Amino acid sequence: MKHEINLSNIDIHTDLAIDVIDKISSLDGVKQVIRNVDGVSITDVKLEKKNSLNKKEGSYITIEFDDVTDTTNYNKVKNVVKLELNSLMCKMNIKDSDTCLFIGLGNAKSTPDSLGPKVSKDIIVTKHIYDLGDLDSKYRVVSVISPGVSANTGIETSDIVESIVKKIKPNFIIAVDALASGSIDRVNKTIQMTDTGIHPGSGIGNARKEISKSTIGIPVIAIGVPTVVDASVIVADTINYMYKHYAFNKEYSKNPKSKLTFNNVNYLNKNIVINTKDKEDLFGLIGKLNSDEVKILINEVLNPIGYNLMVTPKEIDFVIDRLSTLISCSVNETLHDI
Repeated sequence: MKHEINLSNIDIHTDLAIDVIDKISSLDGVKQVIRNVDGVSITDVKLEKKNSLNKKEGSYITIEFDDVTDTTNYNKVKNVVKLELNSLMCKMNIKDSDTCLFIGLGNAKSTPDSLGPKVSKDIIVTKHIYDLGDLDSKYRVVSVISPGVSANTGIETSDIVESIVKKIKPNFIIAVDALASGSIDRVNKTIQMTDTGIHPGSGIGNARKEISKSTIGIPVIAIGVPTVVDASVIVADTINYMYKHYAFNKEYSKNPKSKLTFNNVNYLNKNIVINTKDKEDLFGLIGKLNSDEVKILINEVLNPIGYNLMVTPKEIDFVIDRLSTLISCSVNETLHDI
């Protein structure tokens, strides 16, 4: 193949630490532990100051699940989110008496970006009551702001937050935002928590000023859900799925016992070996490329013509409502003794 691919040009938009881990072989300065709680996968990533992910030092907790549309799975994920959020607050030495400013980041008028504003509407606000008198001790002092986006306000979100912090002096911040993913597997099926703060818009290449302890002066917990993915990622992932589907059909169609059922079997749940010959038979020259090279090639094709769109699932309205309720309930039950 005469076209030379520059691996340094890869720029797949993602906010997830776990996406970056999937792409690299060297994990210098990275400690990773994978756990499973009640069928929900949890990946704990601890980054040292110098790490091969080129991300900020701190803890990144990734909760992965298949579905939250039914009550059983919803409750399982909610309990895990509460458990992990409470654990993260303990590690950050946040006390029961500490006051909280909750920030719902994002654009309420754009469904994939409306997670933060939707969550903020259901957070139990108590500061105004404490300002007037006492409240039951099981309720923490909590205030809420949904500052919108700088395109609408003309003001950096970080500057708005910094001004509010100076005025009302909360002890810590919880910020919720929609994220971008580098894999279609994780869209609407992942919740990331971190103690490193957040860069609003960074996942779609529109990085704004950082909201973190180093810029605001108080601890910041960021919670996010990936709701969008690059079109190039979808194409690249689809090619990989085609490899797996091809290899699965090739192997299982030979077995007479499987002929009546193998088309109905989820090939992703099978341990399928994909060899180079199969890839080349299916896609020729493209089959000789590794997964990163395929993504770069697709980026090189789509970016110049403006077709590397940010894509969200068709059921995003329903899923955003479900996830925003899950996160708001988890935050409320963690902040308050309810």
